Amino acid sequence: MDFDFRWLLIALPLAFGLGWLASKLDSRQWKREQRDAPRAYFKGLNLLLNEQQDKAIDAFIEAVQADPDTSELHFALGNLFRRRGEYERAVRVHEHLLSRGDLPKSERDRAQHALAQDFFKAGLFDRAEAAYAALKGTTFEQDAMLALLSLYERSREWRKAAEVAEGLEARGAGSFASRIANYSCELALEAQSRQDDDEARRWLDRARQRAPQSARAHVLLGQMLALKGQHEAAMSAYAELLKANPDAFNLAARGHAQSALAAGKVPQALALLEAQYRRHPSMALLSAIALLEPAPEAQRARLAEHLRVEPSLSAASQLLQHAQARLSDEEAPLVGAALQRAVRPLQRYRCAACGFESQHYFWQCPGCLSWESYPPRQVEEL
Repeated sequence: MDFDFRWLLIALPLAFGLGWLASKLDSRQWKREQRDAPRAYFKGLNLLLNEQQDKAIDAFIEAVQADPDTSELHFALGNLFRRRGEYERAVRVHEHLLSRGDLPKSERDRAQHALAQDFFKAGLFDRAEAAYAALKGTTFEQDAMLALLSLYERSREWRKAAEVAEGLEARGAGSFASRIANYSCELALEAQSRQDDDEARRWLDRARQRAPQSARAHVLLGQMLALKGQHEAAMSAYAELLKANPDAFNLAARGHAQSALAAGKVPQALALLEAQYRRHPSMALLSAIALLEPAPEAQRARLAEHLRVEPSLSAASQLLQHAQARLSDEEAPLVGAALQRAVRPLQRYRCAACGFESQHYFWQCPGCLSWESYPPRQVEEL
């Protein structure tokens, strides 16, 4: 049977027409999807700006479904999940990005950094450490090192923290001397808890060499020597602090006076404390002087003079205790209690970085985790 070529003349135009129609339909669908995806994206952005995170997430999910190849939408969605504390969903989004074979290296590094942040916020420090380590040699390396520094501080891995801080300093990221000195002090305290005073002394010496003006190493050394009964050596450690950081000597003034009493060096210590008080009057120095010269009349005279120089409720309260004999038995406790209640909020230390207040002096702020952010004076004297 011969093939009739007339059918070919009919089939070819028909096939061409069907193909053209299909392409037009596909083009319209593609254009509609491209139009819908930005619309959903901008809708999500608008909801996010209006702090409607739940609806913003729904809009971004809709945008991702319409355009699954757009990495920016995935990053926006993952960051939203992390901000809401939905770390598992954030991890899934960023792991999905990393699994894509068509992702450029810059976007892959960005996804790796976002994944590390997810693990860190979720408290999965082991996985966060590995994720940040994978960023070595990328544009995110310095950010990863800073995050690792915070991670090692939280997990109290002081040796690793010191290594990272040294690396950051070598990269020109700023001075980390104070932090490194505090890490050495933490390691000294760990050695001291194991009764290894020699190792503790080595760490404290290293801290003083690394940051001579850092008060903590001098204070800890003085306390350690005093516990061992080496009071003259403790006084020398406190005197070194006075030379290196006079403002911080308030933190060691009482310890210096106690060691002077134990070593029989009261006149020398009294002269040093009085000289420092004349330069920088404070209640901490006044209390230390009172330990060395406890005569009531001398204390009253010093408190009265302090009120003239530095008016404070703390000095007034102490002076009242010395003058209670002039009040009746009923009046004295009432006035004393009122003053104590009024002065208590002022007898605190306040973090200069975040404003966290505490009755105790902290070398690292419990609120913002900043190192040595507490001034060595109480709120009343700031």
